[in-house]
Amino acid sequence: MTYDFDELIDRTQTDSAKWKKYAGKDIIPLWVADMDFKASPAILQALDKVTREGVIGYWQIPDELVEVTLKRLEERHNWKVPKEWLVWLPGMVPGLTLTCMSVGNDDAEVITTIPVYGPFMKAPVAARKKLVKVPLKEENNRWTFDFEAIKAAITPRTRIFMLCNPYNPGGTVFSKEELQTLADICLANNIVICADEIHCDLILDETKRHISIATLSPEIAKNTITLLAPSKTFNIAGLGCSFAVIPDDKLRARYADLRYILEPMVSAYGYEAALAAYRDSADWHQQLLAYLRKNYAYILKEMNAFKGFKMLPLEATYLAWIDVRESGIENLAQKLEDAGVGISEGEFFFDGKGFIRLNFGTQMSRLVEAVERMKRVLERK
Repeated sequence: MTYDFDELIDRTQTDSAKWKKYAGKDIIPLWVADMDFKASPAILQALDKVTREGVIGYWQIPDELVEVTLKRLEERHNWKVPKEWLVWLPGMVPGLTLTCMSVGNDDAEVITTIPVYGPFMKAPVAARKKLVKVPLKEENNRWTFDFEAIKAAITPRTRIFMLCNPYNPGGTVFSKEELQTLADICLANNIVICADEIHCDLILDETKRHISIATLSPEIAKNTITLLAPSKTFNIAGLGCSFAVIPDDKLRARYADLRYILEPMVSAYGYEAALAAYRDSADWHQQLLAYLRKNYAYILKEMNAFKGFKMLPLEATYLAWIDVRESGIENLAQKLEDAGVGISEGEFFFDGKGFIRLNFGTQMSRLVEAVERMKRVLERK
């Protein structure tokens, strides 16, 4: 079956967070990480089935969802995971916060690299931990770790390293060597790794392969909480279904206990959509990737054609990270909104001042129109 990713979906009359931000305005929203494509037919049918049954109470984890998730981990991550290691969650952000609450005392420190997805900054604070920020570095036309800076930031109170892989923003797919070096540092200092891998099925560079850091060795796995979800890949973030893989028994028990008292259960819709995504939506996923790669090639060319703009190649995600420091334009985000394009300002990602993030997970025609609008306020090289 061929899926029509060019189909324009009118979301202006819905309560979509992405579109409602600009309600009543002629602004193309390219900010939050939410694609404008219909979910796969299998997912829509699964949601319809739950609705037609008419009674929507508490839902247990479908046995088949567990089976297909474990199969997916083995086939795509080369990771044989016992079902007991899974902890189901109503979202990725709660998973980050639970990690920070589960590990260390109130005076413990959490390291993360910046710029990074905003909740990485908030989760440690919510858990009464001290946040320590280490900038990434640009090297060989990509964003990567500054290992010397990471080692310098570690103290006896450091208990968690929060890893985003693939990286948001910036799109880096970290290599086995990079991950091994990071893991060795964490093991040597008794630091638990929290790995957010939510973008792992959105690889744009076909020469790259996602590696879960926990698969590097049994010792690293026991020291890692891995967070995964179908939400970004299959465009079902609004349904709230994620999971953590936690090999260590004591850590998993603590994590699960906190989850039980602090977070809502995953809904019937979340579970059934996740099952349909992982079991029945592989063709949709492959066609999505092909479409996103075309969008990416277009946006990479166009952004680098603007004077003072610099966009490094992306290895993953549908989120362009663009350096606009040399543009000399003050209040760029506001000027783009005035021209009819809504983007994410770099400040949201901490240490991202002078950058913008642009979501190209939309129809090509809409993307072309957005670029044409940007040309009204930006000078070409």
